[in-house]
Amino acid sequence: MPQGQLAQVLRGVIGEDDERLLVGPTTVDDAGVVALGHAAGFAETHPLALVQTVDYFPPVVDDPYYYGAIAAANSLSDVYAMGGRPYTALNLAGFPKDFRSDWMHEIFRGGFDKVKEAGAVVAGGHTVQSEEVQFGFAVTGFVDRRLVSANAGAQVGDVLYLTKALGMGTMTTAAKRGKVAWADMLPAAEQMAMLNALAAEAMNKSGARAATDITGFGLAGHAKNVAAASGVTLRFDTAELPVFPGALELARAGYMSGGSARGRAALAGEVVTAEGLDDTLAKLVFDAETSGGLLIAVPKERATTLERELEARGQLVRAVGVAVPRTAAWVEFA
Repeated sequence: MPQGQLAQVLRGVIGEDDERLLVGPTTVDDAGVVALGHAAGFAETHPLALVQTVDYFPPVVDDPYYYGAIAAANSLSDVYAMGGRPYTALNLAGFPKDFRSDWMHEIFRGGFDKVKEAGAVVAGGHTVQSEEVQFGFAVTGFVDRRLVSANAGAQVGDVLYLTKALGMGTMTTAAKRGKVAWADMLPAAEQMAMLNALAAEAMNKSGARAATDITGFGLAGHAKNVAAASGVTLRFDTAELPVFPGALELARAGYMSGGSARGRAALAGEVVTAEGLDDTLAKLVFDAETSGGLLIAVPKERATTLERELEARGQLVRAVGVAVPRTAAWVEFA
């Protein structure tokens, strides 16, 4: 659902007056964070908090195993974006009545394998018959309350890093239209199925202040959420943005998800692109991503530490911008 429509329908519905809720819906974070205090039988100063999230979507690739793995990685990613570690997962799945059982088996296998890789356990789930395939997980994790990397934590001067290349919306759209063979699509599927666990470890080690994972709202949408929650503007050096090999060329050929145009329209005025910026690249930053990397805001004096920790874990190291005092827009792409 588009961000603007979601905000409209939830207006006046959600209250956050419960002291247990450390991070809730109003800052459009990736997951909720709930304190473990007296009500849960713990000391009020207990350092751990619960991280809770849920996500599911229809197939993004033709391979059933990778679809399940990507859906699981995407669901688990919200916990990592908060600085936490997944602990349990509940599966959510819907399949048409005549859906092939061997494909169903492979989807479950891919998803469950990825949950196991994350060190979490599938504790159950719920399945329904549906008109189209849907698959994902509700995930519960734990986080040290001192390490929560919520949207609202970015400060002026923080350096911005991305840990996965952009362009998954373009790659999956082109594949659905038969313009990308599976052999060429496989590296993109592998990126989408890669957990953000190691990037989150590096983030926690470096003392990052804020983070989000880049998924359905695209880089522009998720960056706007961080900027608005933090009261700063995020300024990106577009030339430094990592783009998946071949994605820009496919985007220029018109293979871009519908999320790009919707996102650009919804964020008009709140996200601006520099005059003369390559129009295809401008469209790409609004395009929906699937199981993207972390966008991390880290104090300038700790940026070198983050780079060292990411590199030690074999993760992409790419500084892409900086947080500046609030301007007329929440996000600027220069």
